[in-house]
Amino acid sequence: MSTRFPVVVVEGVAIPMRGGALLRADIYLPNRRGPDDKGHPVPALLLRTPYDRKDRDRVALARALSQTGYAVVVQDCRGRFGSDGKFSFALTEAEDGYDTVEWIAQQAWCDGQVGTFGYSYSGSLQSALATLNPPHLRAMWVHEGWSDAHSESVRQGGAFELRWMAWMLYAAATDSNLPDTVRERLTQFDVREILRTGRVPKRGQGPLALAPTHDQRFWELFTAGIHSAVWERRELNIRRYWVEHADVPTLYSGGWYDSYTRATIRNFLGLSALKRNPQYLWMGPWTHGWREVETDTAPISFGGEAYTPLLPLLRQWFDYWLKGQGSLPWTAPVRYFLMGGAGGDVDSDGRLRHGGRFLEATTWPPPESQPKRWHLSSDGMLLDRPSLRPPGTATFRFDPTNPVPTVGGNLSSLSYIDPMPGIANPPPTFDRLRPVVPAGPHDQTTSPDIFHARPPFGPLYVRPDVLVFTTPPLTRPLILAGPLMVVLYVASSALDTDWTAKIIDWYPPTPVHPWGYALNLTDGIQRLRFRQGYDHEQPYQPHTVTKVEIDLYPVANLFQPGHRLRLDVSSSNFPRFDINPNTGLPLGSLLGMVAARNSVMMTDEHPSHVVGWGFEPD
Repeated sequence: MSTRFPVVVVEGVAIPMRGGALLRADIYLPNRRGPDDKGHPVPALLLRTPYDRKDRDRVALARALSQTGYAVVVQDCRGRFGSDGKFSFALTEAEDGYDTVEWIAQQAWCDGQVGTFGYSYSGSLQSALATLNPPHLRAMWVHEGWSDAHSESVRQGGAFELRWMAWMLYAAATDSNLPDTVRERLTQFDVREILRTGRVPKRGQGPLALAPTHDQRFWELFTAGIHSAVWERRELNIRRYWVEHADVPTLYSGGWYDSYTRATIRNFLGLSALKRNPQYLWMGPWTHGWREVETDTAPISFGGEAYTPLLPLLRQWFDYWLKGQGSLPWTAPVRYFLMGGAGGDVDSDGRLRHGGRFLEATTWPPPESQPKRWHLSSDGMLLDRPSLRPPGTATFRFDPTNPVPTVGGNLSSLSYIDPMPGIANPPPTFDRLRPVVPAGPHDQTTSPDIFHARPPFGPLYVRPDVLVFTTPPLTRPLILAGPLMVVLYVASSALDTDWTAKIIDWYPPTPVHPWGYALNLTDGIQRLRFRQGYDHEQPYQPHTVTKVEIDLYPVANLFQPGHRLRLDVSSSNFPRFDINPNTGLPLGSLLGMVAARNSVMMTDEHPSHVVGWGFEPD
């Protein structure tokens, strides 16, 4: 068992940035020689956060790591909580991170080696500072960070992830530069009131108008659909700066139901190809967050292997790279959780047993995975032999005032602030965040508990605006492990519209689930005006056939015999993504909504299909 040291905490240390701003940090030092020891040089670990350095979970983690012989620096980002300056989403973070790393390396208590860790925004901050290649950065653990926010984190397929409207409201409600009265008003506002309208308030008219800096930044991102200079900053576009990125050992980790699934894998693959130091990938069946629980993805159970305490792995990772001690948590470059394989019965907590296990591979997708294709058929089938496909067209009416509700998926930060009326001293704002919709795996059916769902409730596939295509019941196991793309040949009556796709593991009917259990695995969206790329908008001529490619998040799932691979196609997934009003007007325009008649073609000339990487296990 490793030695545990008492910890000395130096609070509120002012770290100077270029330009003169002082960012505050708490520094946790292992006391190796007695009560006055603050100078024994040890490796340092840096966590930068916009969520308050004094949050109890961050304090506990910093103390635990420092007890094992690390100096741990937990720093508030610029303009957050104790730090100087004004905060604006994903600005100045690369330079501030670089300056912090180099300041740490010069302190008497640091031996010149600095590692970074953190998840979500803190994960992205690590990558941003690494693009400036600080000389004393030695190792990183990036848990759930973006790669190109324009294509898989803030926007996706040209659509906007509405979680960022909720996130900006939280950021404003905790902005120390705003008067207490303004922050209090913002904590009392419920973002669901906006979402129920289906529209974003006009610039300067919603609650963010009380925080002009945040309002301006939100509208800048909300209306910038083209991949313009707005998206080229280091803080938002890591992959543009891969060549300049520090060449240090890095572990990229995330979950199959996380907001940054594709980004995590993209950074791993891109930097593995460019750097000499090893890069590692670890993917589990988790939603968003840094947790030491099996999963918070009720009502699904993935089994005991899904439980992975992170603190021992953090320590083991940095001990190896910064202290030269022990061994790596695993040796293969890729460790991924293959979901599925359990019996599908219900456990004592009422959760469906889906199961799964961790596997190792030399690369991603795993070498045995190869592209497989399924063709959409007019009779609602997914067929691996196009010759069996009856040709035809499937059409539905997309009404933007009645969008398909989000039921689970790759979500985070889509939360409202619980006002907690009647409580004199409510907990910190971060602890009062409550999800608007559930994240992760869920049966694709609606109920009164699902936000924006309307009666009659029931399976999503009974909605007239959801097209469903399924394979026959499988006779052999099928593994999907890799990227997925849905290629559709479409036509619309509108000047612009969206196309959504969702891949589902459809369980056969049981007495508990008479409709079968429709377990969502991954989804995606494509806005028609961006069908030819994101460097320009391509006008659409109504009623003409055109091709759209919907790039879904990668997945690893075992489909058991008797299950079906199912594809759902529609034109909305709300409030995960903003609703396309179908008008063709500039992004952010609030001049009405029109219904669209949308069609999918399935002919020899227009062969709509799914491409997924997978294999049949022995």
